[in-house]
Amino acid sequence: MADMTVQREFADQKLVIIGGGPGGYEAALVAASLGADVTVVEEQGMGGSAVLTDVVPSKTLIASADTMNRFASARDLGVHVGDDLDATEELNNLRVDLDKVNVRLLRLAATQSRDIKRGLERVGVRVVPGRGKIVDRYTVVVEPGDDEPYELKADVVLVSVGAHPRELDTAKPDGERIFNWKQIYQLTEIPEKLIVVGSGVTGAEFASAYNGLGSEVTLISSREQVLPGSDTDAAQVLENVFERRGLRVLSRSRADAVENTGDGVRVTLSDGRKIRGSHCLLAVGSIPNTADMGLEEAGVAMTESGHIRVDTVSRTTAPGIYAAGDCTGVMPLASVAAMQGRIAVAHILGDTVHPLRTDEVASNIFTSPEIASVGITQQDVEADPAMFTGMTMNLATNPRAKMMAVDDGFVKIFARRGSGTVMGGVVVGPRASELIFPIALAVTHRLGVDDLSDTFAVYPSLSGTIAEAARRLHVHR
Repeated sequence: MADMTVQREFADQKLVIIGGGPGGYEAALVAASLGADVTVVEEQGMGGSAVLTDVVPSKTLIASADTMNRFASARDLGVHVGDDLDATEELNNLRVDLDKVNVRLLRLAATQSRDIKRGLERVGVRVVPGRGKIVDRYTVVVEPGDDEPYELKADVVLVSVGAHPRELDTAKPDGERIFNWKQIYQLTEIPEKLIVVGSGVTGAEFASAYNGLGSEVTLISSREQVLPGSDTDAAQVLENVFERRGLRVLSRSRADAVENTGDGVRVTLSDGRKIRGSHCLLAVGSIPNTADMGLEEAGVAMTESGHIRVDTVSRTTAPGIYAAGDCTGVMPLASVAAMQGRIAVAHILGDTVHPLRTDEVASNIFTSPEIASVGITQQDVEADPAMFTGMTMNLATNPRAKMMAVDDGFVKIFARRGSGTVMGGVVVGPRASELIFPIALAVTHRLGVDDLSDTFAVYPSLSGTIAEAARRLHVHR
Protein backbone atom coordinates (compact mmCIF):
# COMPACT_ATOMS: atom_id res chain seq x y z
CA MET A 1 0.00 0.00 0.00
CA ALA A 2 2.84 2.37 0.85
CA ASP A 3 4.42 1.78 -2.57
CA MET A 4 1.15 2.61 -4.34
CA THR A 5 0.89 5.83 -2.33
CA VAL A 6 4.38 6.83 -3.38
CA GLN A 7 3.57 6.14 -7.01
CA ARG A 8 0.39 8.26 -6.83
CA GLU A 9 2.32 11.14 -5.25
CA PHE A 10 5.01 10.98 -7.90
CA ALA A 11 2.59 10.56 -10.79
CA ASP A 12 1.97 14.30 -10.82
CA GLN A 13 5.66 15.07 -11.33
CA LYS A 14 6.67 16.07 -14.85
CA LEU A 15 10.31 15.16 -15.36
CA VAL A 16 12.09 16.37 -18.50
CA ILE A 17 15.47 14.77 -19.14
CA ILE A 18 17.83 16.45 -21.59
CA GLY A 19 20.15 13.76 -22.96
CA GLY A 20 19.51 10.06 -23.47
CA GLY A 21 22.86 8.63 -22.35
CA PRO A 22 23.26 6.28 -19.36
CA GLY A 23 22.48 9.03 -16.86
CA GLY A 24 19.36 10.06 -18.74
CA TYR A 25 17.83 6.74 -19.73
CA GLU A 26 18.52 5.06 -16.38
CA ALA A 27 16.82 7.95 -14.59
CA ALA A 28 13.92 7.75 -17.02
CA LEU A 29 13.40 4.04 -16.40
CA VAL A 30 13.34 4.46 -12.63
CA ALA A 31 11.10 7.53 -12.71
CA ALA A 32 8.63 5.92 -15.12
CA SER A 33 8.44 2.76 -13.02
CA LEU A 34 7.35 4.98 -10.14
CA GLY A 35 4.60 6.59 -12.18
CA ALA A 36 6.19 9.90 -13.19
CA ASP A 37 5.41 11.69 -16.44
CA VAL A 38 8.81 11.43 -18.16
CA THR A 39 10.04 12.99 -21.39
CA VAL A 40 13.56 12.43 -22.75
CA VAL A 41 15.00 14.88 -25.27
CA GLU A 42 17.85 13.34 -27.27
CA GLU A 43 19.66 14.80 -30.27
CA GLN A 44 21.64 11.81 -31.62
CA GLY A 45 19.93 8.61 -30.51
CA MET A 46 19.15 6.84 -27.26
CA GLY A 47 22.21 5.73 -25.35
CA GLY A 48 24.11 8.87 -26.27
CA SER A 49 27.80 8.75 -27.11
CA ALA A 50 28.35 5.89 -24.63
CA VAL A 51 26.32 3.58 -26.86
CA LEU A 52 26.73 5.15 -30.30
CA THR A 53 30.34 6.34 -30.49
CA ASP A 54 32.21 5.47 -27.31
CA VAL A 55 31.80 2.55 -24.90
CA VAL A 56 29.85 0.04 -26.99
CA PRO A 57 31.78 0.40 -30.28
CA SER A 58 35.23 0.76 -28.67
CA LYS A 59 34.83 -2.30 -26.44
CA THR A 60 33.49 -4.28 -29.41
CA LEU A 61 36.64 -3.33 -31.35
CA ILE A 62 38.72 -4.37 -28.34
CA ALA A 63 36.94 -7.74 -28.26
CA SER A 64 38.19 -8.40 -31.80
CA ALA A 65 41.71 -7.39 -30.78
CA ASP A 66 41.50 -9.69 -27.74
CA THR A 67 40.83 -12.61 -30.05
CA MET A 68 44.04 -11.84 -31.92
CA ASN A 69 45.96 -11.44 -28.66
CA ARG A 70 44.76 -14.82 -27.41
CA PHE A 71 46.21 -16.43 -30.54
CA ALA A 72 49.57 -14.88 -29.70
CA SER A 73 50.11 -17.58 -27.06
CA ALA A 74 48.64 -20.37 -29.19
CA ARG A 75 51.97 -22.13 -29.73
CA ASP A 76 52.62 -22.18 -25.98
CA LEU A 77 49.33 -24.06 -25.62
CA GLY A 78 50.21 -26.51 -28.37
CA VAL A 79 47.83 -24.94 -30.91
CA HIS A 80 49.10 -24.26 -34.44
CA VAL A 81 47.44 -22.25 -37.16
CA GLY A 82 47.81 -23.57 -40.69
CA ASP A 83 49.42 -26.74 -41.95
CA ASP A 84 53.06 -26.02 -41.12
CA LEU A 85 53.71 -26.94 -37.48
CA ASP A 86 57.22 -25.56 -37.75
CA ALA A 87 56.06 -22.14 -38.91
CA THR A 88 57.76 -19.32 -37.04
CA GLU A 89 54.73 -17.09 -37.37
CA GLU A 90 51.84 -18.73 -35.55
CA LEU A 91 49.40 -16.11 -36.86
CA ASN A 92 50.31 -16.64 -40.51
CA ASN A 93 46.76 -17.53 -41.51
CA LEU A 94 45.01 -14.89 -39.39
CA ARG A 95 44.05 -11.48 -40.64
CA VAL A 96 41.61 -8.79 -39.59
CA ASP A 97 38.92 -7.45 -41.92
CA LEU A 98 38.58 -4.03 -40.28
CA ASP A 99 35.70 -3.03 -42.50
CA LYS A 100 33.66 -6.00 -41.20
CA VAL A 101 34.78 -5.30 -37.62
CA ASN A 102 33.56 -1.71 -37.87
CA VAL A 103 30.31 -2.66 -39.60
CA ARG A 104 29.64 -5.13 -36.80
CA LEU A 105 30.41 -2.73 -33.96
CA LEU A 106 28.35 0.09 -35.45
CA ARG A 107 25.46 -2.33 -36.02
CA LEU A 108 25.67 -3.45 -32.39
CA ALA A 109 25.68 0.17 -31.25
CA ALA A 110 22.61 1.02 -33.39
CA THR A 111 20.78 -2.09 -32.17
CA GLN A 112 21.53 -1.25 -28.54
CA SER A 113 20.27 2.30 -29.10
CA ARG A 114 17.00 1.03 -30.59
CA ASP A 115 16.56 -1.46 -27.75
CA ILE A 116 16.94 1.31 -25.17
CA LYS A 117 14.38 3.49 -26.96
CA ARG A 118 11.88 0.63 -27.16
CA GLY A 119 12.44 -0.24 -23.52
CA LEU A 120 11.72 3.33 -22.47
CA GLU A 121 8.61 3.63 -24.63
CA ARG A 122 7.38 0.31 -23.24
CA VAL A 123 7.21 1.79 -19.73
CA GLY A 124 5.58 5.00 -20.91
CA VAL A 125 8.53 7.34 -21.42
CA ARG A 126 8.08 9.88 -24.19
CA VAL A 127 11.22 10.13 -26.35
CA VAL A 128 11.50 13.22 -28.53
CA PRO A 129 14.30 14.02 -31.01
CA GLY A 130 16.08 17.33 -30.82
CA ARG A 131 18.37 19.53 -28.77
CA GLY A 132 17.11 20.70 -25.40
CA LYS A 133 17.70 24.13 -23.87
CA ILE A 134 16.65 25.46 -20.50
CA VAL A 135 14.58 28.64 -20.43
CA ASP A 136 13.93 28.47 -16.70
CA ARG A 137 13.50 25.78 -14.06
CA TYR A 138 10.03 24.97 -15.39
CA THR A 139 10.59 25.25 -19.15
CA VAL A 140 12.69 23.35 -21.68
CA VAL A 141 12.80 24.36 -25.34
CA VAL A 142 13.27 21.57 -27.86
CA GLU A 143 14.97 22.39 -31.16
CA PRO A 144 14.09 19.46 -33.46
CA GLY A 145 16.36 20.23 -36.38
CA ASP A 146 14.46 21.67 -39.33
CA ASP A 147 11.12 21.93 -37.49
CA GLU A 148 9.99 24.80 -35.31
CA PRO A 149 11.17 24.82 -31.68
CA TYR A 150 8.57 24.08 -29.02
CA GLU A 151 8.36 24.18 -25.24
CA LEU A 152 8.03 21.42 -22.66
CA LYS A 153 6.81 22.23 -19.17
CA ALA A 154 8.52 20.48 -16.29
CA ASP A 155 8.43 20.26 -12.53
CA VAL A 156 12.00 18.97 -12.51
CA VAL A 157 14.75 18.92 -15.15
CA LEU A 158 17.65 16.47 -15.36
CA VAL A 159 20.57 17.43 -17.61
CA SER A 160 22.63 14.52 -18.95
CA VAL A 161 24.15 15.77 -22.19
CA GLY A 162 27.55 14.03 -22.09
CA ALA A 163 30.74 15.27 -23.75
CA HIS A 164 32.51 15.33 -27.12
CA PRO A 165 36.17 14.84 -28.12
CA ARG A 166 38.53 17.70 -27.41
CA GLU A 167 40.46 18.99 -30.43
CA LEU A 168 43.72 20.87 -30.86
CA ASP A 169 43.90 24.00 -33.01
CA THR A 170 47.00 22.56 -34.67
CA ALA A 171 45.62 19.04 -35.06
CA LYS A 172 42.17 19.04 -36.61
CA PRO A 173 40.56 15.63 -37.25
CA ASP A 174 39.64 15.23 -40.91
CA GLY A 175 38.16 11.74 -40.90
CA GLU A 176 40.66 10.71 -43.57
CA ARG A 177 44.10 10.45 -41.93
CA ILE A 178 43.52 12.24 -38.62
CA PHE A 179 40.75 10.92 -36.38
CA ASN A 180 39.14 11.49 -33.01
CA TRP A 181 37.55 8.62 -31.09
CA LYS A 182 34.18 9.18 -32.78
CA GLN A 183 35.59 9.06 -36.32
CA ILE A 184 38.02 6.15 -36.00
CA TYR A 185 35.36 3.63 -37.04
CA GLN A 186 35.41 5.09 -40.57
CA LEU A 187 38.65 3.21 -41.24
CA THR A 188 38.22 0.33 -43.69
CA GLU A 189 41.71 -1.13 -43.38
CA ILE A 190 44.13 -1.66 -40.51
CA PRO A 191 46.44 1.40 -40.33
CA GLU A 192 49.96 0.42 -41.28
CA LYS A 193 51.53 2.88 -38.82
CA LEU A 194 49.12 4.40 -36.32
CA ILE A 195 50.21 7.29 -34.10
CA VAL A 196 48.06 7.75 -30.98
CA VAL A 197 48.32 11.13 -29.27
CA GLY A 198 47.37 10.90 -25.60
CA SER A 199 48.14 8.13 -23.11
CA GLY A 200 45.09 8.38 -20.88
CA VAL A 201 42.46 5.65 -20.78
CA THR A 202 41.11 6.27 -24.31
CA GLY A 203 44.53 6.54 -25.90
CA ALA A 204 45.91 3.47 -24.13
CA GLU A 205 42.85 1.37 -25.01
CA PHE A 206 42.95 2.21 -28.71
CA ALA A 207 46.73 1.83 -28.86
CA SER A 208 46.44 -1.62 -27.29
CA ALA A 209 43.55 -2.60 -29.56
CA TYR A 210 45.15 -1.57 -32.86
CA ASN A 211 48.45 -3.14 -31.81
CA GLY A 212 46.52 -6.38 -31.27
CA LEU A 213 44.81 -5.99 -34.66
CA GLY A 214 48.17 -5.72 -36.40
CA SER A 215 49.06 -2.03 -36.63
CA GLU A 216 52.51 -0.69 -35.91
CA VAL A 217 51.55 1.70 -33.10
CA THR A 218 53.38 4.68 -31.60
CA LEU A 219 51.83 6.12 -28.43
CA ILE A 220 52.76 9.71 -27.58
CA SER A 221 52.57 10.37 -23.84
CA SER A 222 53.21 13.75 -22.23
CA ARG A 223 53.74 12.03 -18.87
CA GLU A 224 56.42 9.79 -17.43
CA GLN A 225 54.17 6.73 -17.77
CA VAL A 226 51.08 5.69 -19.66
CA LEU A 227 47.78 5.99 -17.77
CA PRO A 228 48.77 8.89 -15.49
CA GLY A 229 46.80 8.71 -12.25
CA SER A 230 46.48 4.93 -12.42
CA ASP A 231 48.30 2.43 -10.24
CA THR A 232 52.01 2.77 -11.02
CA ASP A 233 52.67 -0.97 -10.89
CA ALA A 234 49.75 -1.62 -13.23
CA ALA A 235 50.98 1.00 -15.69
CA GLN A 236 54.45 -0.59 -15.60
CA VAL A 237 53.04 -4.03 -16.42
CA LEU A 238 51.16 -2.53 -19.37
CA GLU A 239 54.25 -0.72 -20.63
CA ASN A 240 56.25 -3.96 -20.41
CA VAL A 241 53.57 -5.75 -22.46
CA PHE A 242 53.53 -2.90 -24.98
CA GLU A 243 57.29 -3.13 -25.40
CA ARG A 244 57.18 -6.90 -25.85
CA ARG A 245 54.47 -6.60 -28.50
CA GLY A 246 56.35 -3.91 -30.41
CA LEU A 247 54.19 -0.96 -29.36
CA ARG A 248 56.42 2.10 -29.11
CA VAL A 249 55.78 4.56 -26.24
CA LEU A 250 57.26 8.07 -26.45
CA SER A 251 57.07 9.28 -22.84
CA ARG A 252 57.51 12.90 -21.77
CA SER A 253 56.65 13.93 -25.32
CA ARG A 254 53.99 16.45 -26.30
CA ALA A 255 52.40 16.75 -29.74
CA ASP A 256 52.34 20.34 -30.99
CA ALA A 257 50.82 19.71 -34.41
CA VAL A 258 49.48 16.95 -36.66
CA GLU A 259 49.40 17.28 -40.45
CA ASN A 260 47.84 15.20 -43.19
CA THR A 261 50.59 14.84 -45.79
CA GLY A 262 48.35 13.17 -48.35
CA ASP A 263 49.87 9.70 -48.11
CA GLY A 264 50.29 9.76 -44.33
CA VAL A 265 50.59 12.00 -41.29
CA ARG A 266 53.37 14.01 -39.69
CA VAL A 267 53.28 14.71 -35.95
CA THR A 268 55.52 17.52 -34.71
CA LEU A 269 56.56 17.24 -31.06
CA SER A 270 57.25 20.18 -28.76
CA ASP A 271 61.01 19.48 -28.90
CA GLY A 272 61.02 19.70 -32.70
CA ARG A 273 61.06 15.97 -33.46
CA LYS A 274 58.80 14.80 -36.27
CA ILE A 275 57.08 11.42 -36.19
CA ARG A 276 55.63 9.98 -39.39
CA GLY A 277 52.85 7.45 -39.71
CA SER A 278 49.99 6.41 -41.94
CA HIS A 279 47.20 7.62 -39.60
CA CYS A 280 46.78 9.49 -36.32
CA LEU A 281 44.24 9.12 -33.54
CA LEU A 282 43.77 12.07 -31.18
CA ALA A 283 42.78 11.11 -27.65
CA VAL A 284 43.36 14.34 -25.75
CA GLY A 285 40.33 14.50 -23.51
CA SER A 286 36.74 15.65 -23.85
CA ILE A 287 34.59 18.77 -23.53
CA PRO A 288 31.12 18.77 -21.92
CA ASN A 289 28.17 19.46 -24.22
CA THR A 290 26.88 22.28 -22.02
CA ALA A 291 27.47 25.34 -24.21
CA ASP A 292 24.47 27.47 -25.24
CA MET A 293 22.02 25.52 -23.11
CA GLY A 294 20.90 28.43 -20.91
CA LEU A 295 22.32 26.75 -17.81
CA GLU A 296 24.04 29.74 -16.25
CA GLU A 297 21.06 31.97 -17.01
CA ALA A 298 18.92 29.47 -15.08
CA GLY A 299 21.22 29.73 -12.06
CA VAL A 300 23.30 26.60 -12.64
CA ALA A 301 26.91 27.04 -11.47
CA MET A 302 29.55 25.83 -13.90
CA THR A 303 33.26 25.09 -13.65
CA GLU A 304 35.87 26.82 -15.82
CA SER A 305 35.96 23.71 -18.01
CA GLY A 306 32.22 23.96 -18.69
CA HIS A 307 31.14 21.13 -16.40
CA ILE A 308 28.03 21.40 -14.26
CA ARG A 309 28.64 21.61 -10.51
CA VAL A 310 26.62 18.97 -8.65
CA ASP A 311 26.51 17.60 -5.13
CA THR A 312 26.45 13.93 -4.14
CA VAL A 313 22.72 13.62 -4.86
CA SER A 314 23.04 15.17 -8.36
CA ARG A 315 21.58 18.58 -7.47
CA THR A 316 22.85 21.66 -9.26
CA THR A 317 22.84 25.10 -7.68
CA ALA A 318 19.48 25.85 -9.32
CA PRO A 319 16.40 24.48 -7.50
CA GLY A 320 14.63 21.81 -9.53
CA ILE A 321 17.53 21.23 -11.92
CA TYR A 322 19.69 18.10 -11.57
CA ALA A 323 22.58 16.79 -13.67
CA ALA A 324 24.27 13.45 -14.30
CA GLY A 325 27.05 11.95 -16.39
CA ASP A 326 30.13 13.26 -18.17
CA CYS A 327 28.73 16.81 -18.27
CA THR A 328 29.25 16.96 -14.49
CA GLY A 329 32.94 16.00 -14.60
CA VAL A 330 32.56 13.71 -11.57
CA MET A 331 33.94 10.52 -13.15
CA PRO A 332 33.72 9.83 -16.89
CA LEU A 333 32.17 6.38 -16.51
CA ALA A 334 28.85 5.10 -17.82
CA SER A 335 28.24 3.32 -14.51
CA VAL A 336 28.69 6.58 -12.58
CA ALA A 337 26.39 8.45 -14.96
CA ALA A 338 23.70 5.81 -14.49
CA MET A 339 24.08 5.92 -10.71
CA GLN A 340 23.89 9.72 -10.69
CA GLY A 341 20.68 9.53 -12.69
CA ARG A 342 19.11 6.98 -10.35
CA ILE A 343 20.19 8.98 -7.29
CA ALA A 344 18.64 12.13 -8.78
CA VAL A 345 15.28 10.39 -9.21
CA ALA A 346 15.41 9.03 -5.66
CA HIS A 347 16.10 12.52 -4.32
CA ILE A 348 13.33 14.07 -6.43
CA LEU A 349 10.90 11.45 -5.15
CA GLY A 350 11.93 11.76 -1.52
CA ASP A 351 12.82 8.08 -1.50
CA THR A 352 15.74 6.68 0.49
CA VAL A 353 18.83 8.26 -1.01
CA HIS A 354 22.36 6.88 -0.91
CA PRO A 355 24.63 9.75 -1.98
CA LEU A 356 27.25 8.98 -4.58
CA ARG A 357 30.50 7.71 -3.10
CA THR A 358 33.28 7.83 -5.65
CA ASP A 359 35.55 5.78 -3.37
CA GLU A 360 33.27 2.79 -4.01
CA VAL A 361 33.29 3.05 -7.80
CA ALA A 362 34.91 0.12 -9.60
CA SER A 363 36.50 1.06 -12.92
CA ASN A 364 38.28 -0.81 -15.67
CA ILE A 365 40.73 0.06 -18.43
CA PHE A 366 40.17 -2.28 -21.38
CA THR A 367 43.75 -2.63 -22.50
CA SER A 368 45.39 -6.03 -22.91
CA PRO A 369 45.87 -6.93 -20.10
CA GLU A 370 42.94 -5.16 -18.46
CA ILE A 371 43.44 -2.95 -15.40
CA ALA A 372 40.64 -2.71 -12.81
CA SER A 373 40.56 -0.81 -9.54
CA VAL A 374 38.30 0.20 -6.68
CA GLY A 375 38.64 2.10 -3.43
CA ILE A 376 41.84 3.54 -2.01
CA THR A 377 45.08 3.49 -3.98
CA GLN A 378 48.69 2.47 -3.48
CA GLN A 379 49.47 6.16 -2.93
CA ASP A 380 46.95 6.28 -0.07
CA VAL A 381 48.61 3.27 1.57
CA GLU A 382 52.08 4.75 1.21
CA ALA A 383 50.89 8.10 2.56
CA ASP A 384 49.49 6.54 5.75
CA PRO A 385 51.20 3.17 6.40
CA ALA A 386 50.12 3.24 10.03
CA MET A 387 46.47 3.16 8.92
CA PHE A 388 46.55 0.93 5.82
CA THR A 389 48.39 -2.12 4.55
CA GLY A 390 48.39 -4.06 1.32
CA MET A 391 49.28 -7.33 -0.35
CA THR A 392 50.27 -8.00 -3.95
CA MET A 393 50.14 -11.46 -5.55
CA ASN A 394 51.43 -12.01 -9.09
CA LEU A 395 49.18 -13.98 -11.42
CA ALA A 396 52.25 -15.85 -12.67
CA THR A 397 52.02 -17.96 -9.48
CA ASN A 398 48.37 -18.82 -10.08
CA PRO A 399 47.84 -22.38 -11.44
CA ARG A 400 44.94 -21.36 -13.68
CA ALA A 401 47.03 -18.52 -15.12
CA LYS A 402 49.83 -20.99 -15.88
CA MET A 403 47.37 -23.25 -17.70
CA MET A 404 46.20 -20.26 -19.75
CA ALA A 405 49.80 -19.13 -20.47
CA VAL A 406 49.14 -15.87 -18.64
CA ASP A 407 52.38 -14.31 -17.40
CA ASP A 408 51.39 -10.69 -16.89
CA GLY A 409 49.28 -9.32 -14.08
CA PHE A 410 48.66 -9.24 -10.37
CA VAL A 411 46.08 -8.80 -7.63
CA LYS A 412 46.46 -6.13 -4.95
CA ILE A 413 44.25 -5.82 -1.89
CA PHE A 414 44.39 -2.87 0.49
CA ALA A 415 43.05 -3.20 4.02
CA ARG A 416 42.75 -1.18 7.21
CA ARG A 417 45.25 -2.23 9.83
CA GLY A 418 43.76 -3.82 12.93
CA SER A 419 40.23 -4.42 11.66
CA GLY A 420 41.25 -5.96 8.32
CA THR A 421 38.44 -4.10 6.53
CA VAL A 422 38.95 -4.22 2.76
CA MET A 423 39.50 -0.65 1.56
CA GLY A 424 40.45 -1.12 -2.08
CA GLY A 425 42.23 -3.18 -4.67
CA VAL A 426 43.73 -3.44 -8.13
CA VAL A 427 43.55 -6.34 -10.59
CA VAL A 428 45.71 -6.55 -13.71
CA GLY A 429 45.08 -9.46 -16.04
CA PRO A 430 42.57 -11.07 -18.41
CA ARG A 431 38.97 -10.15 -17.54
CA ALA A 432 40.06 -7.90 -14.68
CA SER A 433 36.70 -6.18 -15.19
CA GLU A 434 35.05 -9.34 -13.85
CA LEU A 435 37.64 -10.16 -11.19
CA ILE A 436 37.34 -6.76 -9.48
CA PHE A 437 33.73 -7.41 -8.48
CA PRO A 438 34.35 -9.39 -5.26
CA ILE A 439 36.80 -6.73 -4.10
CA ALA A 440 34.29 -3.99 -4.95
CA LEU A 441 31.62 -5.91 -3.05
CA ALA A 442 33.92 -6.07 -0.02
CA VAL A 443 34.71 -2.33 -0.23
CA THR A 444 31.05 -1.33 -0.57
CA HIS A 445 29.80 -3.51 2.29
CA ARG A 446 32.81 -3.07 4.58
CA LEU A 447 33.77 -6.72 4.52
CA GLY A 448 37.04 -7.88 6.02
CA VAL A 449 39.91 -9.77 4.44
CA ASP A 450 38.77 -12.86 6.35
CA ASP A 451 35.37 -12.64 4.66
CA LEU A 452 37.14 -12.90 1.30
CA SER A 453 39.61 -15.60 2.32
CA ASP A 454 36.96 -17.73 4.07
CA THR A 455 34.81 -17.81 0.92
CA PHE A 456 35.43 -20.87 -1.24
CA ALA A 457 37.20 -20.05 -4.50
CA VAL A 458 37.08 -22.49 -7.37
CA TYR A 459 40.32 -24.40 -7.89
CA PRO A 460 41.92 -23.67 -10.24
CA SER A 461 40.71 -20.12 -10.95
CA LEU A 462 42.16 -16.66 -11.31
CA SER A 463 39.88 -15.55 -8.46
CA GLY A 464 41.83 -17.89 -6.21
CA THR A 465 44.57 -15.25 -6.13
CA ILE A 466 42.09 -12.79 -4.61
CA ALA A 467 41.39 -15.23 -1.79
CA GLU A 468 45.10 -15.89 -1.32
CA ALA A 469 45.99 -12.20 -1.15
CA ALA A 470 43.24 -11.69 1.43
CA ARG A 471 44.48 -14.72 3.39
CA ARG A 472 47.93 -13.18 3.65
CA LEU A 473 46.39 -10.05 5.16
CA HIS A 474 44.78 -12.04 8.00
CA VAL A 475 45.25 -10.48 11.41
CA HIS A 476 45.85 -13.03 14.20
CA ARG A 477 43.56 -12.42 17.14
